[in-house]
Amino acid sequence: MGTEERRAKVREMIAGIDGKRVDALMQGAVDLHVHSGPSIMDRQVDHFQAVEQAAAAGMKGILFKDHHYSVSPIIPIMERTLGHLDVAMFGGLVLNNSTGGFNPAVVDSILKHGARMIWMPTAHSANHIRTNFRKTRLAAKVQLRAPKLLTVLDDHGNIIDPVKEILDSIAESDAILSSGHLHVWEIWKLFEEAKARGVKRLIVNHPMYGLHFTHDDIREIAETYGALIEQSACLYIDSRFNVFEPEELAADIRAAGVENSSIGSDLGQVDNPTPVEGMRQAIALCLALGFTDDEVRQLVRDNPSRLVDIPLN
Repeated sequence: MGTEERRAKVREMIAGIDGKRVDALMQGAVDLHVHSGPSIMDRQVDHFQAVEQAAAAGMKGILFKDHHYSVSPIIPIMERTLGHLDVAMFGGLVLNNSTGGFNPAVVDSILKHGARMIWMPTAHSANHIRTNFRKTRLAAKVQLRAPKLLTVLDDHGNIIDPVKEILDSIAESDAILSSGHLHVWEIWKLFEEAKARGVKRLIVNHPMYGLHFTHDDIREIAETYGALIEQSACLYIDSRFNVFEPEELAADIRAAGVENSSIGSDLGQVDNPTPVEGMRQAIALCLALGFTDDEVRQLVRDNPSRLVDIPLN
């Protein structure tokens, strides 16, 4: 089944879901994977619009992700102008070449600017480049320097020293470590080192897309390291990034267990649903797939809220 057929199937599945039921489940939802702008990648909403739309939908928090800079330093400005909307705003840093790669001083600085999440390399990870050598979904509007392929491991499969320093900083700040777009083998090694160094908050983004996970990996990493397994809505819903059958969302969530899973929109790109619409579609799809309201609430509100310390009302 091709992308258009899958998208049509999703539309058909969610058409029968009561919109008021979706509205209720959007209350208090937290999206830890928002790609708003400005950015050197094409975006349809800016950071301020993303917050305004989240507030209008009743959401309680969003975390901004850009592959080439950190939103963290401008969060205080956004809080001053948008704080009345009562949406918690978070930033972080992706360790691509354009942000310094594995530079412990840069990570230390951005954490002290209030960053809540540090992502391992995404577009510049060796795994991402090798996996997406024909076409990448992370193309910039401008030509960037050819990236150095980044991996957290040395030639013997051991975590390199700069990454160890970065993990120590993450632990000291009690920030969140995301596995980025590393290969599953790298992630096993990284999380083992991270836990040994006191990192308490771990997340894996879209494990079935580009990271070479199996369902056994999802379950075991969640159980062994207490990692939250985040599924990207854009890969399953009526999105141009749709690559999976809708039923696979249920299987991927059940592999880790609802108690260890969350859903982030991974949206904000042009010609796609907005992050809010993506979350609405994901909620409707989960309901169509047989998840209960309580399970969906755990996926989109409870689990991500706990990761960033948003109180549950």
